[in-house]
Amino acid sequence: MSDWNKEIIEEFRSNDGAVGGHFEGRPLLLLHHKGARTGTTRVSPLMYQTVGGDFAVFASKGGADTNPDWFHNLRANPEATIEVSGDTVHVEARVIEGKERDEIWDRQKREYPQFADYEEKTARDQIPVVVLHPV
Repeated sequence: MSDWNKEIIEEFRSNDGAVGGHFEGRPLLLLHHKGARTGTTRVSPLMYQTVGGDFAVFASKGGADTNPDWFHNLRANPEATIEVSGDTVHVEARVIEGKERDEIWDRQKREYPQFADYEEKTARDQIPVVVLHPV
């Protein structure tokens, strides 16, 4: 885990989910996911969007040309856990496509314009959107 992620995770847990810096005032969750090859549990801080009772997360990786590791891990192991709003929630991940994806993605870009910048920057056809459904 990078020192940057470690600091965010520690701050998140120390302040009931509130963090400063880049994520200040933004919806943030901690995604616990199992490594596709190793089976090792990893934790990734991610911005999210609520969609009904679900949570949408975005494999933007800051506009990089590759998907983040957590995305590959969720595809291999869709059962995961999140820490959000002081709760620990078991979820099942589903990559969404088509109109469903576009509506959620467009909202994310409107509310947080840096996601539009990531879309412009990446060479990927599109940035994947994953819905985390509580189980």
